[in-house]
Amino acid sequence: MKITNVAIKYRTSIVVLTILLSFGGLMSYITIPKESFPSIEIPNIVVTTIYPGASPDDIESLLTKPIEQEIQGINGIKEIRSTSVEGVSTVIVEFDPDVSMDEAFQKVRDKVDVAKAELPSDVEEPLVSEIDLQAFPIMNINLAAPYSLARLKEVAEDLAEEVEGIPSVLEVPVVGGLEREVQVNVDLNALQGYNLTFDDIISTIQQENANIPGGSMDIDRLNYLVRIDGEFSDPEEEIERLVIESPDGTPIYIRDVADVVFGYKDRSSYARLRVLKVEEDDQLIILPDEKTTTLAVVTLNVKKRTGANILETSAAVEAVLASYALPNGTQVVITGDQSEQVKALVKDLENNIISGLIFVVLVLLFFLGVRNATLVGIAIPLSMFLTFIMFQIMGQELNFIILFSLIIALGMLVDNAVVIVENIYRFREQGYSRFEAARLGTAEVGAPVVASTATTVAAFAPMLFWPGVIGKFMSYMPLTLIVTLTASLFVAIIINPVITGIFVRLDDEERSPKTKVFKNVMAVVVLVLGLVLGFANWKTLVVLTIAVPVFYLVHKYILSPIAKGFVKTGLPRFIARYRAFLGWILQRDYSPKYSMLRNTFALGSFTLGVMLLIGSGIVSGMAGSNAGLILLIPGGVLLVLGLLGIIVHVLESIYLGGKASVKAGLIFALVMGSILGLMSLGSKEVPFSTIVNLLMMPAIIVLVGLVGVLFNGPLLQKRERLFLTDNRARLMTGTLGGLFSILAMFAVAPTGVEFFPDTDPTMINIKLEAPLGTNVEESNRVASEAQARVNALLEGNVNDKANIKNMLVNVGVGGDMMFGGGAAGSENSTLTLNMVDYADRPEASRSTMTRLREQLQGIPGIEIDFEKDNAGPPVGAPVNIEISGQ
Repeated sequence: MKITNVAIKYRTSIVVLTILLSFGGLMSYITIPKESFPSIEIPNIVVTTIYPGASPDDIESLLTKPIEQEIQGINGIKEIRSTSVEGVSTVIVEFDPDVSMDEAFQKVRDKVDVAKAELPSDVEEPLVSEIDLQAFPIMNINLAAPYSLARLKEVAEDLAEEVEGIPSVLEVPVVGGLEREVQVNVDLNALQGYNLTFDDIISTIQQENANIPGGSMDIDRLNYLVRIDGEFSDPEEEIERLVIESPDGTPIYIRDVADVVFGYKDRSSYARLRVLKVEEDDQLIILPDEKTTTLAVVTLNVKKRTGANILETSAAVEAVLASYALPNGTQVVITGDQSEQVKALVKDLENNIISGLIFVVLVLLFFLGVRNATLVGIAIPLSMFLTFIMFQIMGQELNFIILFSLIIALGMLVDNAVVIVENIYRFREQGYSRFEAARLGTAEVGAPVVASTATTVAAFAPMLFWPGVIGKFMSYMPLTLIVTLTASLFVAIIINPVITGIFVRLDDEERSPKTKVFKNVMAVVVLVLGLVLGFANWKTLVVLTIAVPVFYLVHKYILSPIAKGFVKTGLPRFIARYRAFLGWILQRDYSPKYSMLRNTFALGSFTLGVMLLIGSGIVSGMAGSNAGLILLIPGGVLLVLGLLGIIVHVLESIYLGGKASVKAGLIFALVMGSILGLMSLGSKEVPFSTIVNLLMMPAIIVLVGLVGVLFNGPLLQKRERLFLTDNRARLMTGTLGGLFSILAMFAVAPTGVEFFPDTDPTMINIKLEAPLGTNVEESNRVASEAQARVNALLEGNVNDKANIKNMLVNVGVGGDMMFGGGAAGSENSTLTLNMVDYADRPEASRSTMTRLREQLQGIPGIEIDFEKDNAGPPVGAPVNIEISGQ
């Protein structure tokens, strides 16, 4: 291959390129943004309009319907959903996935501007917003203190300004606490006695609470700005002294007709937090009972900028919290920290990748030896380094789908390198020089290697065009595999020939002495790589430091002797048995009567039946269903006959196998029993249908084999053949019979289908919804009762208490804006229970969720909904029933 020839010609440059790829890949992996879930664009736009005090009926007629009527004329809309509750209208516009969201957002905003002319004059400005998954908080900073909530909120606002100074933080809204408010409580009798109105008081306060610019004035050589500073600094005293009117020269003050109180707004929400465990230096610390009391909190919701590294952002926020001087007694509890999940995910997947790499290298060591395994194994890290560089150039973020895809690609990365390195060694054994062997060996298998990689890439390419939100979510998997496999091809045809040409050495070759300069350079390279890896993940460096010498010893004293014995004795035996199997499977005897018909009837009938059914479908599409019946009826008959013939031939083969069939069936049953044993160790009970499904096939094989043992010889004449005289037909019917048996087993006891696996939740949301119109105080009482029930469950069950890290209670919160939940309402409350890490749980958290459901049953008039964190892309409810009518 020309490209390989060029690489070998400029091999020094390729060596430098390899070193640059190694360092560049490591730096890309360290600096690339890391997320838990992929950053996808949700094709939904939300229009929220607030009309305080309006009933749901008025909200629907005055706000929701006018906005819907204007929006529904936009092209590309898939669905419009709306929610009208007291004081708030929420309209969710879902577009087709192929619509540009920037263009859709502008069109919706233009239509809302048109609809504003039909809305009441005192309605608040409609808010048009897109749904950005990265706009949700990455962590919640909860502040609790022994001093007043008003003071606590001031502290929280000052802290929020400090956190917002971090470049990667977008905003930090503050939730909870008490907000100051000036209340002018008017005495209606006094107001009427002075012949005044509410508007008189309102206009007086508005006019007086203003800074008025007065222009500028030149005095001597200087120019001064003139302004009247009229904003209130002490609202309570200053408002009382305001003059409303002086009709006969006697001023009427606001204090004469109203009481002015500088107080607090009526509470529209409550927030409480109970902390059971805290983490310090990656250690879970269980708090004593006297320190797990429920505290009123003020929450800071930290939102990061799009594309920012969540791990770096989280670390920066924690640094600010550590250095910020909070008042004495202030407690800081972080909940909902997504960076912890990302850290755990990245760490687990890194360990899985390293473990997979270790096993791949072990297999290579077993079959290829140390030198060949090393030359082949370098394709794995180099391909991944090149992948990380490409992802950073493309502006991608590292998420769990990309990391899982790298694990899938792990075994495929060495395929090309194995073929090329082994072929180079073959040419080297024939006497060619190092780089001539590299050139000829790569040229001979280069085209097949490119073709095999292209076919694998082509299989994943259509998944890039998977439509919808789910398609965008899952497209990272084919993208990762395509980039990684292409990178492995680049490494195989450019880097591997050069590196193999440099280090190739046959067993009978003498080792060339290494120069001191070479040893020093290699020592520096290993040291630098170790330092870079240590800064990235010191645990990985420790594992590799221990694993490399252990593997060397294991290979030298265990794997190498076993491999040599396998090559000398085991492999020849396997090849001999395989040759004997090929000789048996190629046997054919067409001397008996009707041999051709007996050997081809089942397979021929089945094949012809399938072809006729396909033809029937084509004819039905072109000439109608009646014309298709001409081929459908004979095709169906032939298909059934073929299936029956295949089943008979499979049973025939098992019957003739006798003892071998019984032995194979028992081994099969042992494997299925092991699988059932592993399934029984899980948290879910194994259904009886699954047991029958897995043991049905081994039981049939054993029973038919026993019949063959009893009748084929002892009771009847022993026969080598019954119907089939061609072993090739026996192999094909056996293969098809196995396929149909699996399909039949699945039809008898189906496993079921689910979108994403039902995993243990790391966070449980318990939503409490009271009847519409319930005030916040009553909702707070309901939430307190639910919280008391949960606390009772925790005190009565040690495992449940050990599972829960903290519990946050919010009263007066909203629903799910993404899927039509609506805005905040006084009747809504939420209990959020954050679980400890999976390894620290004494039992599955789903068991805790089940007991919580039982514990919270029976609260009168309250709808309770349990939700857990999503294990995949955001989706709505499993079932959505829409009822429409007049």
